[in-house]
Amino acid sequence: MNVFELTRALVDIDSVTPNEEAVGVYLADYLSEVAGRTGGRVERIEVEPHRHNVLAYWDAPVITLSTHIDTVPPFFPSREDDEFIWGRGACDTKGIIAAMIKAVEAMLAAGERNFGLLFVVGEERNSAGAYHAAKTPRGSRHIINGEPTGNKLALGSKGALRYEVAAAGKMAHSAYPELGDSAIHKLIDALGEIRRIPLPVDPLLGPSTLNIGTLAGGRAPNVIADEARADIMVRLVGDSSETKAALARAVEGRAELREVIEIPALRLNGLDGIETTVVAYTTDIPAFGGQWGEPFLIGPGSIHVAHTLEERIPKAQLTEAVGIYQRMVKQLCKRESK
Repeated sequence: MNVFELTRALVDIDSVTPNEEAVGVYLADYLSEVAGRTGGRVERIEVEPHRHNVLAYWDAPVITLSTHIDTVPPFFPSREDDEFIWGRGACDTKGIIAAMIKAVEAMLAAGERNFGLLFVVGEERNSAGAYHAAKTPRGSRHIINGEPTGNKLALGSKGALRYEVAAAGKMAHSAYPELGDSAIHKLIDALGEIRRIPLPVDPLLGPSTLNIGTLAGGRAPNVIADEARADIMVRLVGDSSETKAALARAVEGRAELREVIEIPALRLNGLDGIETTVVAYTTDIPAFGGQWGEPFLIGPGSIHVAHTLEERIPKAQLTEAVGIYQRMVKQLCKRESK
């Protein structure tokens, strides 16, 4: 099975979070066959019932290639043309998984060892698999995390600060608004203030950005709303303390803030001979907490088509990634041997 065939086989397994069990079983079976021929080991590590990380390694892993196995909804199967493989997860991250596996197979065929593969659940929601893996490190000194970067090494990635904004009011007949207190009006006012907050800019990562992702509330068009809520996300480029304080001031007297998750912005290192970039999204790297070694971030595909109905990955980048992952492992192993 070549890298294109493996990519399509993985894409065709529905693994929308938290439904990763089937793709985890597939990967464990595939890697067990490889490990059986080459003296490696494979483990399925339970994170939650029916949700497992998959770890494969050959001797003590100095370098670990890792990415996530879950996808965003909706699931749709693969197809291909001369240039691309299409389907949910094609670039985020089923193609990356395939490229990592094919890189490992090539290195094993060349007699190389001391590396591993770690595929985790839950990155698209809360990084549950990476947090679990951080509790049981295996001595790896470098981890190459796969996300769509166009095969360029990311020197930094933005963080994320997510809040639920909730407003409370009093129901009344809409013909007599003075008898009620509209939670929706309060929420709209709070969100207007939030949108006017000046956000920081970083020389490397660029501007911090705000997205109001969901809005909900009310009972009916002729009822003054007694409740309303929104989900917001700020892409962080540095310390979050000033942004948090500004958000609290913006909603004061109108709504309440509930912090859902904070993921810090990251500065990362490059390697000689590999082009670099900066990305605006978050990854599993903060959840690993350094427990699997120095992180690097790179993978084929474009984040601009991830999470869309046009998700696809260039075949040329898939092939290129197989070689890039081999070069990185060899370069890092050589560094460790000095």
